[in-house]
Amino acid sequence: MWLYSAMPAISSLVCRAYYRLTVGGARVAPDGPVLLVANHTNSLMDAPLVVVAAQRKVRFMAKSTLFTHTGISWLVKAVGSVPVYRQQDDRKAVTQNFDSFRDVSSALAEGHAVGIFPEGISHSASRLQPLKTGAARIGLGAALKIGKAFPIVPMGLVFRDRRTFRSAAHVVVGDVFAWDDLALRGPNDKEAVRDLTRRIEASMRSVTLNLHDWSDEQLVRCAEQVWRAEFEVSPDARDEMERLHAATNALAQLRLGEENRWRPVARALRAHDRMLTRMGLTPRTLKDQVSADAALRWTLSRIPQLAFVPIAAVGFVLFWIPREITAAAAEKLARAEGEDTIPTYRVLAGFLFFSIWFLLLAIASSFFVGPWFGALLFVALPFIAMSALAVGESRRLTWEAVRRFFVLRAQRERVSALRERQRALAEELRNLFEGTANDQ
Repeated sequence: MWLYSAMPAISSLVCRAYYRLTVGGARVAPDGPVLLVANHTNSLMDAPLVVVAAQRKVRFMAKSTLFTHTGISWLVKAVGSVPVYRQQDDRKAVTQNFDSFRDVSSALAEGHAVGIFPEGISHSASRLQPLKTGAARIGLGAALKIGKAFPIVPMGLVFRDRRTFRSAAHVVVGDVFAWDDLALRGPNDKEAVRDLTRRIEASMRSVTLNLHDWSDEQLVRCAEQVWRAEFEVSPDARDEMERLHAATNALAQLRLGEENRWRPVARALRAHDRMLTRMGLTPRTLKDQVSADAALRWTLSRIPQLAFVPIAAVGFVLFWIPREITAAAAEKLARAEGEDTIPTYRVLAGFLFFSIWFLLLAIASSFFVGPWFGALLFVALPFIAMSALAVGESRRLTWEAVRRFFVLRAQRERVSALRERQRALAEELRNLFEGTANDQ
């Protein structure tokens, strides 16, 4: 457990370096027992995301095969994970789960935070998979030792493109739910286990995006973004998830033939989204009214960034080799285990190959300049790499903003028509969402 205490800092560094991460929703209690339950679509990267959202140290349940996995076992053990023995891995070892569940229940009783992925598998499906009963049994076992119920906090890990470096990732922290009526019935009460599992699943569905198919994601997100752009909405992540759920449920009804009103709106949304994408706009930026004076002031404020452009250029050249090796190695290692493991292997391979590259550069520079310079360079290179990344991303976002300004100014008639269409679509969505809510 030598890395356990450092988990919050390491998790924040890894997750915020790989993803453009945001966390929203409720707050996890900073101390005391808490069971964190989250969906599992991103292999080992899901655990640090949960830690970042919890803002405290967390012990995780992990499948037993990871404890013997070449290259990963050291990390799983170092952060204090507890093994879970699955039937599909080794039927004879399943009885060892009694010891594991007892240890985790004791950790909760001692006031620790415990994280578990109740689906029992890491997957690439577009919806939450059926939950195993382990989370409920652990909760009921710990409640007996504590003498009462304690917080079970659902977390939804939502990705736009989990494989892609610097893509958007969002963690939605849900509200705790009541289970005091079950707390003292114990883990051997099968009905209590089933009931608590159902409540855990319902809480997780409230913070996860459950699509019929991944092809629906862009349409669902476009509907939510149009709604958010046209109406005053709460910035709370849970409210955003409710709007995504409304669009998802309406699409599901459309597929079942229960809601034909969605069909023309879905077609119009897809056409609107395609047009905005071609123009480099989003529903929110379509509504921007940027005057020439405001654009000039904004441009002048960005001029100092030009001084940092060489950093991005140097970083691109200097770190091109380890970046390409990392990407290739991650793709190869993930083939046997599924695409959900690609970010995990990119992080692990990146740590290895970039460390080796930093060391080689430091050794080479020590021969030409001196050992003290080599040592200093080795320490400085990680900061140079992160600075180059930040400057490069800022430059990309600035270019996108400049492009949007000229599109909005040069294509005023088309933009005006798109704004009217978007407003009409938002009104249609209002009627459909309110109708769906009334039907439920």
